[in-house]
Amino acid sequence: MDRHTTLVTGATQGLGRGIALDLAARGHAVLLHGRDRARLDAVAAEVREHAPDAPVRTYLADLGDLDQVRGLAAEIAAAEPRLDGLVNNAVAGGGAEPLRREFSAQGHELRFAVNHLAPYALVRGLLPLLTASAPARVVNVASIGQEAVDFDDVMLEHGYEGLRAYCRSKLAMIMATFELAAELEGTGVSVNALHPAHLMDTEGVRAYGLAPLVGVDEGVRPTVRLLVDPELDGTTGRYFDQYSDTRAHEQAYDPAARARLMELTHRLLGRPPSPPRPWGSEGCARTGGSGADRVPTIQ
Repeated sequence: MDRHTTLVTGATQGLGRGIALDLAARGHAVLLHGRDRARLDAVAAEVREHAPDAPVRTYLADLGDLDQVRGLAAEIAAAEPRLDGLVNNAVAGGGAEPLRREFSAQGHELRFAVNHLAPYALVRGLLPLLTASAPARVVNVASIGQEAVDFDDVMLEHGYEGLRAYCRSKLAMIMATFELAAELEGTGVSVNALHPAHLMDTEGVRAYGLAPLVGVDEGVRPTVRLLVDPELDGTTGRYFDQYSDTRAHEQAYDPAARARLMELTHRLLGRPPSPPRPWGSEGCARTGGSGADRVPTIQ
């Protein structure tokens, strides 16, 4: 039996755990990523109990360290014969101490590193495996909470606040989604981003001091849909608000801003930039709600 194999980052709790359970119940082989071995093993055991026939394998890495991100990609590429799906779900939220500026192992602002640099680097490292397994789908878990990236202060050295950093990093993730989709057009690898649900009952929401409004299942369903729905074959370079193909923050459709972000991203990752690819008139998401009315929140 040829099983779909999907990697879920941040699978030890919240949305990632829910996605893993859902995919395993569908018979997918599930690759679980986490940064804590005990929690990773506990979720793996839970998934195996929930779906005894679904293969489950675990991978340990701290996405706040780009060296570990590269190591994770290399380990998966060496061990796995195929990769049909990748869900970049792991997240650094607003934080329990939102005025305390935190840093990655490489000295970058932590939310920008975990929410943007790490998933982009992971996709890059797994591209040979994804393209060899095509059709394959990458789903970037973003947020409706988006704020324009300030290229004069990308790492928020001035006026730092955790939720602001989170919202900027999630917009960066969406901008990179659009760029990757354009670059990978014709390869059979699709790349989309979504806001899964508003204020789910997750550790990140509670840590920031917000009251959850919906259960995690509200976010699991639209996320898994982007991975498995045959009606979405070939759909790429889009931003979804749950099930709706809609419009992200306006900066995501600014070619100059996207180019500037990618130049910075490649420089921080220590790799040469990709050649520019034309992307039609203004971007990849269909016209929907204005980005101006986005309410900062965490997924």
